[in-house]
Amino acid sequence: MTTQRPRGIGMTSARTRERLLNRLRKSGIEDARVLEAIRQVPRHMFVEEALASRAYEDIALPIGHGQTISQPYIVALMTQTLTAGKHLHRVLEIGTGCGYQTAVLANLVDDVCTVERVTTLFRQTRNRLFDLKYRNIKFLHGDGLKGWPEHAPYDGILATAAPEEVPRSLLEQIKTGGRMVIPIGGRALQKLVLIEKTLEGFEQREIESVHFVPLVSGKV
Repeated sequence: MTTQRPRGIGMTSARTRERLLNRLRKSGIEDARVLEAIRQVPRHMFVEEALASRAYEDIALPIGHGQTISQPYIVALMTQTLTAGKHLHRVLEIGTGCGYQTAVLANLVDDVCTVERVTTLFRQTRNRLFDLKYRNIKFLHGDGLKGWPEHAPYDGILATAAPEEVPRSLLEQIKTGGRMVIPIGGRALQKLVLIEKTLEGFEQREIESVHFVPLVSGKV
């Protein structure tokens, strides 16, 4: 797949982005493809104008509707864990949000199917990513807990919100040999978990402690 080059790359200094990439490398992000995908996505275009000056700090930022744009380290960690150095054909993202994680994935995989429950975010983000020339993303305004079975099975599933336990509906949509990266737990205690589907069943291991908004059922 040809890496897509969104507009807006020149709107912030290369030095600012390089500082972010250096921080990610020091934090253990080693996959060169993931780092390049982070470099190519103009994070300042995914936050409110008042917060644009902080876009390349390694912090989460509010995007409204009780949601946040994830810390770049967490985006890079989840992406690196999901891809594991391999080329993936189709990935499901649960929780489109502002579309930053979606864009990073779209620079690495053939097709991204992404589900968002909040109508306003769904519309804004779909338009934003279209304006940024992404053409390998399918959008669904729907219930993330149900996934998107029409396009299953997926090589990978990535969730940007935390259910209290792993949804069976999402496990059923993973291809054998595929993997899911998902935060699990309540607001007080969450763990980022990697789940791999084998011929014998599912293997699960914890990556690290995280803090995500809860994965809520239904649409608004």
